[in-house]
Amino acid sequence: MQERMGNPALALPAAMQALTALGKVPAEAGLSPKLLELVNLRASQINGCSVCIDGHPRIAKKLGETDERLFAVSAWRDTPYFSDAERAALALTEAVTRTSDRADPVPDDIWDEATRHYDGRSLAALVIAIANINVWNRLNIATRQIAGAWKP
Repeated sequence: MQERMGNPALALPAAMQALTALGKVPAEAGLSPKLLELVNLRASQINGCSVCIDGHPRIAKKLGETDERLFAVSAWRDTPYFSDAERAALALTEAVTRTSDRADPVPDDIWDEATRHYDGRSLAALVIAIANINVWNRLNIATRQIAGAWKP
């Protein structure tokens, strides 16, 4: 595979600054960096973003995440490695990422479960994190960025 162009966010410094600033908001709002990397990895798996599937586990490992949990993110429902709060975040990640898969993209049961584990500020931060990784996935996919070319 050959990339079509460099990453658009790198070509437009204002876009990079905005996306980088947006990416800091969820952790600044108090969400765990390890949780955010699980969310980033799951959305990236769904979207098929090889750059992020390659990069986010590396970041998570540096944060102390275990191989068992990283290997199991795509099967989070069927493994014992995740807390109820993490499961709620991963379910919300899937729903927000797969908006065209159902008539009600984020059904009440998924939203309500997320509200059981996250207060208004944390839930807002989680939704922003999910939206932000989806932006990065789309930039990388559209321009065919190469996995491994950039390593955190």
